[in-house]
Amino acid sequence: MNRLILVLFLGLLTTAAQAERIKDIASVAGVRSNQLIGYGLVTGLDKSGDKTRFTGQSLRNMMGKLGMTLPPGTDPRAKNVALVSVHADLPAFAKPGQKIDVTVSSIGDAKSLRGGSLLMSPLRGADGNVYAVAQGNLVVGGLSASGQDGSKITVNNPLVGRVPNGAIVERAVPTSFDQSADLVFNLNSADFTTASRVAEAINKSLGAGAAQAVDGTSVTVRAPVDVNQRVSFTSVLENIEVSPDDAPAKVIINSRTGTVIINSKVRVQPAAVSHGSLTVTINENLQVSQPGALAGGTTAVTPQSDVSVKEENNHMFVFSPGVSLDEIVQAVNSVGAAPSDLVAILEALKSAGALRAELMVI
Repeated sequence: MNRLILVLFLGLLTTAAQAERIKDIASVAGVRSNQLIGYGLVTGLDKSGDKTRFTGQSLRNMMGKLGMTLPPGTDPRAKNVALVSVHADLPAFAKPGQKIDVTVSSIGDAKSLRGGSLLMSPLRGADGNVYAVAQGNLVVGGLSASGQDGSKITVNNPLVGRVPNGAIVERAVPTSFDQSADLVFNLNSADFTTASRVAEAINKSLGAGAAQAVDGTSVTVRAPVDVNQRVSFTSVLENIEVSPDDAPAKVIINSRTGTVIINSKVRVQPAAVSHGSLTVTINENLQVSQPGALAGGTTAVTPQSDVSVKEENNHMFVFSPGVSLDEIVQAVNSVGAAPSDLVAILEALKSAGALRAELMVI
């Protein structure tokens, strides 16, 4: 199974680069989403709400704003209420009256938000202004159930839910799309070659001098001043096809799952790697020493250690100059090694300076 996974990665990563639209590899500067955050109360829970004091305080404040005053010192310990955080992404050009999705997560010690309803909660931006108001029924994909004997079963996470189209935009965020003389396209992944190719493709379509690569990320394009013309102009630009350059040689190792991803540009210099394992086993046994009947000694317990050393057969890997990904994987698979063995080999090559690639461990 491990061998199959490595071969599949090989097939995916050695595919030749295809032409991509500019809109798929870059974004227009100033056209971005903004994060919103707030907090509120979820009601209608089936005795799975919070038991914390700050939830009761929030409930008192909300009821006070609605015209209901509780007697001083009263702590409304409602088991069907939970204090939650609410966050959302406000898309670019979102206008007042449009709706966006929100995510709700528990703050206190609630057991589940399943079946709850979020009450009106203002969502603020980084500047402190309210940009949207959220309210609606939660969709929770998790489930939690427990018995009186302490047994409990949980499926997914019942403390996080979503409210589709649960927030109404109240304020628009101004953008610089129609305020600058030029349009700037920022690549999703910085690359000087790709930036140069984007500028060349735009100049080929619009004429020489229309676009200029500023650095490895940004490409500026002279754009019309009229907003209507600029929208049509941007639509033409983002549909121009470009062949992005191949990604730099890189090896990514996931230390938690043992997954190894190697792209097709990885090469190694001449090197020889011996990979194996040495196992040392020490067993401690206690022996009872019993003296003879007339010896006059005492019974004693003496330790006895058994030490054994086991060395598995070493695998010697010899790599010629410019060895590719295919040859590395085949060499490891030919001896029946696992991906963990491949990780050890790659780390050894990197330490020896023979791996011509960036090695990342996540």
